[in-house]
Amino acid sequence: FFFFSYSLPLAAHLFTMVRHLPPFLLATLALSNTSAFTTPNHHGSIPSTTQKRSSVALSVIRQPIMMPTQEPMVPYRAPGSTYDQFIGMKARQLKERKLWIAQYIDDDAANSIISSLLYLQSESDKEDIKLYLNIPGANLRPALAIYDAIHELKADGCKIATTNIALCAGMGALIAGSGTKGMRYSLPNARYLLQKTGMDVVFQGQATDIALEVRDIKKWNEKVNGMLSKVTGQSPERIDEDLRRDFYLSSEEAVRYGLIDEVLLPMPNKRQPPSEVVDLGSFTSGAEQKYQGETATPMEQQQQGGPNNGMLRTNDDDEPKIAKG
Repeated sequence: FFFFSYSLPLAAHLFTMVRHLPPFLLATLALSNTSAFTTPNHHGSIPSTTQKRSSVALSVIRQPIMMPTQEPMVPYRAPGSTYDQFIGMKARQLKERKLWIAQYIDDDAANSIISSLLYLQSESDKEDIKLYLNIPGANLRPALAIYDAIHELKADGCKIATTNIALCAGMGALIAGSGTKGMRYSLPNARYLLQKTGMDVVFQGQATDIALEVRDIKKWNEKVNGMLSKVTGQSPERIDEDLRRDFYLSSEEAVRYGLIDEVLLPMPNKRQPPSEVVDLGSFTSGAEQKYQGETATPMEQQQQGGPNNGMLRTNDDDEPKIAKG
Protein backbone atom coordinates (compact mmCIF):
# COMPACT_ATOMS: atom_id res chain seq x y z
CA PHE A 1 0.00 0.00 0.00
CA PHE A 2 2.85 2.32 0.79
CA PHE A 3 4.46 1.61 -2.59
CA PHE A 4 1.17 2.19 -4.41
CA SER A 5 0.57 5.50 -2.65
CA TYR A 6 4.12 6.56 -3.39
CA SER A 7 4.05 5.58 -7.08
CA LEU A 8 0.87 7.48 -7.94
CA PRO A 9 2.36 10.99 -7.43
CA LEU A 10 5.51 9.85 -9.25
CA ALA A 11 3.52 8.65 -12.25
CA ALA A 12 1.54 11.91 -12.33
CA HIS A 13 4.78 13.89 -12.19
CA LEU A 14 6.29 11.87 -15.05
CA PHE A 15 3.14 12.32 -17.15
CA THR A 16 3.35 16.09 -16.62
CA MET A 17 7.02 16.12 -17.67
CA VAL A 18 6.34 14.11 -20.81
CA ARG A 19 3.40 16.31 -21.76
CA HIS A 20 5.58 19.43 -21.66
CA LEU A 21 8.35 17.95 -23.81
CA PRO A 22 8.94 19.50 -27.26
CA PRO A 23 7.21 17.74 -30.19
CA PHE A 24 10.47 16.86 -32.01
CA LEU A 25 11.80 15.14 -28.88
CA LEU A 26 8.62 13.08 -28.57
CA ALA A 27 8.98 12.01 -32.22
CA THR A 28 12.59 11.00 -31.64
CA LEU A 29 11.62 8.84 -28.67
CA ALA A 30 8.80 7.23 -30.64
CA LEU A 31 11.04 6.33 -33.63
CA SER A 32 14.03 5.12 -31.61
CA ASN A 33 14.81 1.37 -31.38
CA THR A 34 15.02 1.47 -27.59
CA SER A 35 12.19 2.28 -25.26
CA ALA A 36 12.33 5.10 -22.77
CA PHE A 37 11.60 2.61 -20.01
CA THR A 38 14.12 -0.04 -21.15
CA THR A 39 16.64 -0.62 -18.39
CA PRO A 40 20.03 -2.30 -18.81
CA ASN A 41 20.50 -5.79 -17.46
CA HIS A 42 23.07 -6.75 -14.86
CA HIS A 43 25.80 -6.87 -17.56
CA GLY A 44 25.18 -3.24 -18.45
CA SER A 45 23.78 -3.96 -21.95
CA ILE A 46 20.34 -3.69 -23.47
CA PRO A 47 18.13 -6.80 -23.72
CA SER A 48 18.68 -9.40 -26.42
CA THR A 49 15.47 -8.54 -28.29
CA THR A 50 16.85 -5.11 -29.14
CA GLN A 51 20.16 -6.66 -30.21
CA LYS A 52 18.35 -9.13 -32.46
CA ARG A 53 16.30 -6.34 -34.03
CA SER A 54 19.39 -4.26 -34.81
CA SER A 55 21.33 -7.26 -36.15
CA VAL A 56 18.47 -8.17 -38.48
CA ALA A 57 18.36 -4.61 -39.73
CA LEU A 58 22.09 -4.65 -40.48
CA SER A 59 22.22 -8.18 -41.98
CA VAL A 60 23.11 -8.57 -45.66
CA ILE A 61 20.76 -10.61 -47.83
CA ARG A 62 22.82 -12.80 -50.13
CA GLN A 63 21.29 -13.62 -53.49
CA PRO A 64 21.77 -17.20 -54.72
CA ILE A 65 24.24 -17.70 -57.53
CA MET A 66 22.27 -18.36 -60.71
CA MET A 67 23.53 -20.00 -63.89
CA PRO A 68 23.48 -17.81 -67.00
CA THR A 69 20.32 -18.26 -69.04
CA GLN A 70 21.62 -16.65 -72.19
CA GLU A 71 22.61 -18.57 -75.30
CA PRO A 72 26.20 -19.93 -75.16
CA MET A 73 28.71 -18.06 -77.30
CA VAL A 74 31.25 -19.89 -79.45
CA PRO A 75 34.16 -18.57 -81.55
CA TYR A 76 33.71 -18.33 -85.30
CA ARG A 77 36.08 -17.16 -88.03
CA ALA A 78 34.39 -15.90 -91.16
CA PRO A 79 35.87 -16.94 -94.51
CA GLY A 80 38.71 -14.60 -95.46
CA SER A 81 38.96 -13.14 -91.96
CA THR A 82 42.09 -13.20 -89.79
CA TYR A 83 40.40 -13.08 -86.39
CA ASP A 84 37.63 -14.92 -84.53
CA GLN A 85 34.42 -13.47 -83.28
CA PHE A 86 31.94 -14.85 -80.75
CA ILE A 87 28.46 -15.65 -82.01
CA GLY A 88 25.53 -17.61 -80.61
CA MET A 89 25.64 -21.39 -80.79
CA LYS A 90 22.41 -21.56 -82.79
CA ALA A 91 23.75 -19.03 -85.30
CA ARG A 92 26.99 -21.01 -85.56
CA GLN A 93 25.11 -24.23 -86.29
CA LEU A 94 22.88 -22.42 -88.74
CA LYS A 95 25.99 -21.53 -90.74
CA GLU A 96 26.59 -25.27 -91.04
CA ARG A 97 22.99 -25.64 -92.27
CA LYS A 98 21.87 -27.33 -89.05
CA LEU A 99 18.58 -26.24 -87.48
CA TRP A 100 17.43 -27.38 -84.02
CA ILE A 101 13.69 -27.57 -83.37
CA ALA A 102 13.42 -28.43 -79.68
CA GLN A 103 10.26 -26.73 -78.45
CA TYR A 104 6.50 -26.75 -78.61
CA ILE A 105 5.51 -25.37 -81.99
CA ASP A 106 3.22 -22.37 -81.83
CA ASP A 107 2.85 -19.36 -84.11
CA ASP A 108 6.09 -17.67 -83.00
CA ALA A 109 8.11 -20.88 -83.29
CA ALA A 110 6.70 -21.57 -86.76
CA ASN A 111 7.61 -18.08 -87.97
CA SER A 112 11.20 -18.49 -86.75
CA ILE A 113 11.58 -21.98 -88.25
CA ILE A 114 10.14 -21.06 -91.64
CA SER A 115 12.27 -17.91 -91.88
CA SER A 116 15.39 -19.97 -91.07
CA LEU A 117 14.51 -22.53 -93.74
CA LEU A 118 13.98 -19.83 -96.36
CA TYR A 119 17.29 -18.20 -95.40
CA LEU A 120 19.16 -21.48 -95.83
CA GLN A 121 17.53 -22.00 -99.21
CA SER A 122 18.56 -18.51 -100.30
CA GLU A 123 22.15 -19.25 -99.29
CA SER A 124 22.29 -22.45 -101.35
CA ASP A 125 19.51 -24.56 -102.79
CA LYS A 126 21.91 -27.40 -103.66
CA GLU A 127 23.26 -28.20 -100.19
CA ASP A 128 21.37 -30.31 -97.68
CA ILE A 129 19.53 -28.91 -94.66
CA LYS A 130 19.68 -30.94 -91.42
CA LEU A 131 16.82 -30.70 -88.95
CA TYR A 132 17.27 -32.04 -85.40
CA LEU A 133 13.88 -32.53 -83.78
CA ASN A 134 12.64 -32.78 -80.21
CA ILE A 135 9.02 -31.67 -80.51
CA PRO A 136 6.75 -32.44 -77.52
CA GLY A 137 3.70 -31.19 -79.42
CA ALA A 138 2.44 -28.61 -81.86
CA ASN A 139 -0.58 -26.58 -82.78
CA LEU A 140 -2.29 -27.64 -85.98
CA ARG A 141 -1.97 -24.53 -88.14
CA PRO A 142 1.70 -23.65 -87.31
CA ALA A 143 2.78 -27.27 -87.80
CA LEU A 144 1.03 -27.47 -91.17
CA ALA A 145 2.80 -24.25 -92.20
CA ILE A 146 6.18 -25.88 -91.46
CA TYR A 147 5.07 -29.03 -93.28
CA ASP A 148 4.15 -27.00 -96.38
CA ALA A 149 7.44 -25.06 -96.24
CA ILE A 150 9.46 -28.29 -96.13
CA HIS A 151 7.62 -29.70 -99.13
CA GLU A 152 8.10 -26.41 -100.99
CA LEU A 153 11.86 -26.61 -100.44
CA LYS A 154 11.91 -30.24 -101.55
CA ALA A 155 10.05 -29.32 -104.71
CA ASP A 156 12.78 -26.75 -105.48
CA GLY A 157 15.45 -29.44 -105.29
CA CYS A 158 16.67 -28.90 -101.71
CA LYS A 159 17.24 -32.09 -99.70
CA ILE A 160 16.15 -32.01 -96.07
CA ALA A 161 17.36 -34.54 -93.51
CA THR A 162 15.38 -35.01 -90.29
CA THR A 163 16.70 -36.63 -87.10
CA ASN A 164 14.57 -37.33 -84.06
CA ILE A 165 16.79 -37.01 -80.98
CA ALA A 166 14.19 -37.58 -78.22
CA LEU A 167 10.44 -37.31 -78.91
CA CYS A 168 8.26 -36.23 -81.80
CA ALA A 169 4.64 -36.12 -80.68
CA GLY A 170 1.49 -35.23 -82.57
CA MET A 171 2.24 -33.02 -85.55
CA GLY A 172 5.93 -33.28 -84.70
CA ALA A 173 5.86 -36.89 -85.92
CA LEU A 174 4.46 -35.69 -89.24
CA ILE A 175 7.27 -33.13 -89.52
CA ALA A 176 9.84 -35.85 -88.76
CA GLY A 177 8.46 -37.99 -91.57
CA SER A 178 8.27 -35.13 -94.08
CA GLY A 179 11.98 -35.12 -94.83
CA THR A 180 13.56 -36.41 -98.00
CA LYS A 181 13.11 -40.16 -98.49
CA GLY A 182 16.24 -41.98 -97.40
CA MET A 183 17.32 -39.09 -95.10
CA ARG A 184 14.84 -39.53 -92.25
CA TYR A 185 16.79 -40.68 -89.21
CA SER A 186 16.26 -41.35 -85.54
CA LEU A 187 18.41 -42.04 -82.50
CA PRO A 188 18.01 -45.50 -80.93
CA ASN A 189 16.08 -44.34 -77.85
CA ALA A 190 13.90 -41.74 -79.58
CA ARG A 191 10.13 -42.21 -79.70
CA TYR A 192 7.18 -41.14 -81.82
CA LEU A 193 3.62 -40.42 -80.78
CA LEU A 194 0.88 -40.35 -83.42
CA GLN A 195 -2.43 -38.93 -82.30
CA LYS A 196 -5.40 -37.10 -83.69
CA THR A 197 -5.61 -33.35 -83.54
CA GLY A 198 -7.93 -31.48 -81.21
CA MET A 199 -8.85 -27.95 -80.28
CA ASP A 200 -5.95 -25.61 -79.61
CA VAL A 201 -7.99 -23.72 -77.02
CA VAL A 202 -11.24 -24.28 -75.17
CA PHE A 203 -14.10 -23.32 -77.47
CA GLN A 204 -17.25 -21.75 -76.11
CA GLY A 205 -20.37 -20.60 -77.89
CA GLN A 206 -23.73 -21.73 -79.12
CA ALA A 207 -24.48 -25.37 -79.85
CA THR A 208 -24.49 -24.77 -83.61
CA ASP A 209 -21.06 -23.07 -83.42
CA ILE A 210 -19.65 -25.97 -81.38
CA ALA A 211 -21.04 -28.42 -83.97
CA LEU A 212 -19.29 -26.46 -86.76
CA GLU A 213 -16.01 -26.53 -84.82
CA VAL A 214 -16.26 -30.29 -84.30
CA ARG A 215 -17.02 -30.79 -87.99
CA ASP A 216 -13.94 -28.75 -88.92
CA ILE A 217 -11.73 -30.80 -86.58
CA LYS A 218 -12.96 -34.04 -88.14
CA LYS A 219 -12.20 -32.68 -91.61
CA TRP A 220 -8.64 -31.74 -90.61
CA ASN A 221 -8.11 -35.12 -88.98
CA GLU A 222 -8.96 -36.76 -92.29
CA LYS A 223 -6.48 -34.47 -94.07
CA VAL A 224 -3.72 -35.25 -91.58
CA ASN A 225 -4.43 -38.96 -91.98
CA GLY A 226 -3.98 -38.54 -95.72
CA MET A 227 -0.65 -36.75 -95.16
CA LEU A 228 0.54 -39.54 -92.86
CA SER A 229 -0.55 -42.07 -95.49
CA LYS A 230 1.66 -40.36 -98.10
CA VAL A 231 4.58 -40.16 -95.68
CA THR A 232 4.42 -43.72 -94.35
CA GLY A 233 2.90 -45.59 -97.28
CA GLN A 234 0.15 -47.02 -95.06
CA SER A 235 -3.49 -46.94 -96.12
CA PRO A 236 -5.73 -44.17 -94.74
CA GLU A 237 -7.97 -46.80 -93.17
CA ARG A 238 -5.09 -48.27 -91.15
CA ILE A 239 -3.93 -44.80 -90.16
CA ASP A 240 -7.41 -43.97 -88.90
CA GLU A 241 -7.60 -47.27 -87.02
CA ASP A 242 -4.19 -46.83 -85.37
CA LEU A 243 -4.94 -43.25 -84.33
CA ARG A 244 -8.12 -44.05 -82.44
CA ARG A 245 -5.92 -43.92 -79.34
CA ASP A 246 -2.43 -42.58 -78.72
CA PHE A 247 -0.13 -44.58 -80.97
CA TYR A 248 3.46 -44.85 -79.68
CA LEU A 249 6.31 -46.05 -81.87
CA SER A 250 9.91 -46.78 -81.02
CA SER A 251 12.63 -45.96 -83.51
CA GLU A 252 12.68 -49.53 -84.88
CA GLU A 253 8.89 -49.64 -85.08
CA ALA A 254 8.87 -46.29 -86.88
CA VAL A 255 11.17 -47.76 -89.54
CA ARG A 256 8.86 -50.74 -90.05
CA TYR A 257 5.85 -48.43 -90.10
CA GLY A 258 7.44 -46.31 -92.84
CA LEU A 259 7.63 -43.09 -90.85
CA ILE A 260 11.44 -42.92 -91.02
CA ASP A 261 14.17 -44.68 -92.98
CA GLU A 262 17.05 -45.50 -90.64
CA VAL A 263 18.08 -45.69 -86.99
CA LEU A 264 21.48 -44.18 -86.25
CA LEU A 265 23.50 -46.73 -84.29
CA PRO A 266 27.00 -46.18 -82.84
CA MET A 267 29.82 -47.73 -84.81
CA PRO A 268 31.51 -50.71 -83.06
CA ASN A 269 35.05 -50.15 -81.83
CA LYS A 270 37.61 -51.18 -84.38
CA ARG A 271 39.89 -53.66 -82.61
CA GLN A 272 42.50 -55.97 -84.08
CA PRO A 273 41.85 -59.70 -83.57
CA PRO A 274 44.13 -61.19 -80.88
CA SER A 275 45.33 -63.91 -83.28
CA GLU A 276 47.02 -61.40 -85.57
CA VAL A 277 50.49 -60.05 -84.89
CA VAL A 278 50.54 -56.33 -84.34
CA ASP A 279 53.19 -54.60 -86.43
CA LEU A 280 54.64 -51.77 -84.38
CA GLY A 281 57.23 -50.78 -86.98
CA SER A 282 61.05 -50.79 -86.93
CA PHE A 283 62.91 -49.12 -84.11
CA THR A 284 66.44 -49.62 -85.54
CA SER A 285 68.22 -46.58 -86.89
CA GLY A 286 70.90 -46.49 -89.51
CA ALA A 287 74.27 -44.80 -89.38
CA GLU A 288 72.92 -41.90 -91.41
CA GLN A 289 70.79 -40.69 -88.49
CA LYS A 290 73.00 -38.40 -86.45
CA TYR A 291 72.64 -35.85 -83.70
CA GLN A 292 72.31 -32.22 -84.64
CA GLY A 293 75.69 -30.72 -85.49
CA GLU A 294 77.58 -34.03 -85.34
CA THR A 295 79.26 -36.01 -88.07
CA ALA A 296 78.98 -39.44 -86.39
CA THR A 297 76.50 -41.35 -84.31
CA PRO A 298 76.78 -41.23 -80.49
CA MET A 299 78.10 -44.82 -80.42
CA GLU A 300 80.81 -43.97 -82.95
CA GLN A 301 81.82 -40.96 -80.88
CA GLN A 302 82.26 -43.12 -77.80
CA GLN A 303 84.31 -45.67 -79.73
CA GLN A 304 86.48 -43.14 -81.58
CA GLY A 305 86.95 -40.77 -78.66
CA GLY A 306 85.31 -37.95 -80.54
CA PRO A 307 84.17 -34.63 -79.06
CA ASN A 308 84.08 -34.41 -75.26
CA ASN A 309 86.49 -37.41 -75.02
CA GLY A 310 83.89 -39.89 -76.16
CA MET A 311 81.06 -38.43 -74.01
CA LEU A 312 77.80 -37.21 -75.41
CA ARG A 313 77.13 -33.51 -75.80
CA THR A 314 75.73 -31.81 -72.72
CA ASN A 315 74.72 -28.57 -74.44
CA ASP A 316 71.84 -29.81 -76.56
CA ASP A 317 70.22 -26.42 -76.83
CA ASP A 318 70.00 -24.51 -80.07
CA GLU A 319 71.12 -21.14 -78.74
CA PRO A 320 74.01 -19.38 -80.47
CA LYS A 321 77.45 -19.76 -78.95
CA ILE A 322 78.79 -16.95 -76.78
CA ALA A 323 82.24 -15.77 -77.78
CA LYS A 324 84.49 -15.30 -74.79
CA GLY A 325 87.00 -12.46 -75.11
